[in-house]
Amino acid sequence: MLSASDPLPFRPQRVLIAGVTGSGKTTLARRLATKWDLTHHEIDALHHGPNWTPRPQFLDDVRAFASTERWVTEWQYTSKGTDEIVTPRAQLAIWLDYPWHVVRGRLVRRTLQRSILRTKMFNDNVEKPLWELLRTRDPEENILVWQSRTRNNWSTRMPAIQERFPHLTIVRLPHPRATERWLQAN
Repeated sequence: MLSASDPLPFRPQRVLIAGVTGSGKTTLARRLATKWDLTHHEIDALHHGPNWTPRPQFLDDVRAFASTERWVTEWQYTSKGTDEIVTPRAQLAIWLDYPWHVVRGRLVRRTLQRSILRTKMFNDNVEKPLWELLRTRDPEENILVWQSRTRNNWSTRMPAIQERFPHLTIVRLPHPRATERWLQAN
């Protein structure tokens, strides 16, 4: 596993961005798409249809972009089958392993802003009103609960991923400042 100070040994063409909800996966994916001339496939937009319903063609869409040569995407929906599609094709995984206070603060700010402003996202979905968000502890209904429940998933998964996919170069970035240094160097 590479660190923020390790230079990349090659220029990747297929990239996964891992991290807990709120770590900045989509933002980094967009930046890398521009920097390295890759196509960004926002996996949330592929997964969520109108009214937050899963799109039936989700895995077909993932298969379609994964079969191309130049892409970057967020490493999500692994329990829905994306691991078996994207991971064998990916060359680089960037793991945003940020401190809890950083990712929690980011998610709270983003969720509040989107909820209050009724910001339209993919397929015209909007965050739930705050009162509705705060009344449930169901992780499928409350993104803050989801983040809490899944905050250690990547720490648990990465050793097995390294073993299972030895072709995959993994870069662990422990803080946004490290990410910025790494981006400047690569």
